[in-house]
Amino acid sequence: MRTTMIWLVCALIVLASVPVWCCTNLLVTKGASDDGSVMITYTCDGRFHPHLDRTPAADYPPGDSLAIKRWGGEVKGWIDQVEHTYAVVNLINEHQLAISETTFDGRPELRNPDGLLHYWDLMQLALQRARTAREAIDVITDLVARYGYGSTGESISIADTEEAWILEIIGPGPDSVNQGRVTDGALWVARRVPDGYISAHANKARIGTFPLDDPDNCIYSEHVIEFAVEQGYYDPESGEPFRYNEAYCPSNPRNKRYAEARVWSLFRRAAPSMELSPDYHRAVPGAERYPLWIKPDKKISLQDVFDLMRDHYEGTPFDMTQGVDAGPYGCPNRWRPMTWEVDSVAYAWERPISTQQTGFSFVSQSRGWLPDKVGGVIWYGVDDTYTTCYVPLYCSIEGLPEPFTVGSYKAFSWESAFWVFNFVANFACLKFDYMYPEVKAVQDALEGQFIALQPAVDKTAGNLLESDPELMRAYLTDYSVSAGEKVVRRWTELAEYLIAKYNDGYVAEEPGRPQPKGYPERWLRAVLESRADDFRLPVVDSTADAGRLVD
Repeated sequence: MRTTMIWLVCALIVLASVPVWCCTNLLVTKGASDDGSVMITYTCDGRFHPHLDRTPAADYPPGDSLAIKRWGGEVKGWIDQVEHTYAVVNLINEHQLAISETTFDGRPELRNPDGLLHYWDLMQLALQRARTAREAIDVITDLVARYGYGSTGESISIADTEEAWILEIIGPGPDSVNQGRVTDGALWVARRVPDGYISAHANKARIGTFPLDDPDNCIYSEHVIEFAVEQGYYDPESGEPFRYNEAYCPSNPRNKRYAEARVWSLFRRAAPSMELSPDYHRAVPGAERYPLWIKPDKKISLQDVFDLMRDHYEGTPFDMTQGVDAGPYGCPNRWRPMTWEVDSVAYAWERPISTQQTGFSFVSQSRGWLPDKVGGVIWYGVDDTYTTCYVPLYCSIEGLPEPFTVGSYKAFSWESAFWVFNFVANFACLKFDYMYPEVKAVQDALEGQFIALQPAVDKTAGNLLESDPELMRAYLTDYSVSAGEKVVRRWTELAEYLIAKYNDGYVAEEPGRPQPKGYPERWLRAVLESRADDFRLPVVDSTADAGRLVD
């Protein structure tokens, strides 16, 4: 008997042929959270339609194998199957183990096309085979040593009920070139985030120096430094310490602007007292690089994490809701491509945490004081983090809210949560500073209700677990499915309300009474700076009616 892999939906970004360098992760240790949760986040950014997925636990006979397939469906290779796999909901498993990632690409010559396993394979396999973060690292690194690593550079966040780890990994180049010099199958290092601290990564390798003799907090592949020396990525005679990130993902103005700016913004908001300078992500020579982790000014709540992941650099010199590029109504979105040239000079929009390109995102909670089947929750949302609504999905549920499992990128459908949220987000761009507060009000009400209900839901589920585990699973499934369906119904109502109130650029402050609001003066002045003569009306006799325009 042979079984086949159930693929991660986030891997569809590859199928959609979007550029790499997407996604943002925040890691919060239990000592840094206000309730003792370990939390990680994920924005899976790309041009694709996500389908929320659930993989049930399963048993397999000894000697079974698992097919690894290409996108076309043909079998790429086989790996050994384990006798038991754990249940997985999106990217959290039944033991409260959660995994997310960001792609840093790194040195293109190190991608190994002969490697069997890509990062999305490894994430799914780790969730199916591991119970803790350390076990997940062992699963991932053992698999790449046996079967090879086929992706470019990745930063992977891994959380359980006690710890949060960052694993950074890159290939050794094609097998034909490598000739077995890297017996571990990849160059990698993993570091545990100290309890009481938070960390973040966003498409650039973040682990710099690391201890060589602290296996409780840092583990690494055998050849990670030796290989860098052989390839000329690191010179031991330079007097500089070995830094994984600089060896395998060298800094440049482009990746600092694109990636480090997001890390800076997460850190500056979590710890304003640090007064972190923007100089490093603006590539100012000699600027101090950002630390791998920081201690937040206060314990971070679940709602705080939602808020941190909703960011366009508001209140900074890079605020995307300001300036002529935000249009007349302060829309923070910048349409792709992100870079362009005018008169042979290169320019780039800011790359924020909140982006319209997000397919789905999540905030995971791993809570060690509760039984695994109750403690693990993944708060799931589709489309832009700024305008999504996070739905609580418990890790032991046996069903999913249908609107999050259906639909296609090829055709709009009111049955699909993805399209409902996209409709609201895109329509709000037409008059963003009017409509966004109305979106946020609904968002706050729903998320606030779910957060307020969580202790009661936990308690009820915990009591049922002791008396009737099957009824407990049914209860949490019904709650999670109902929550998801409720959110989509409310968002559909919101879409209908917004298009009626803001139709054709008017604002109907009373039903059926649309009123013109015009443009804000700051934007009109910006327009006049470039084209005043085109719009200026001739001076006429004030007693005449010749200068009056009616529409």
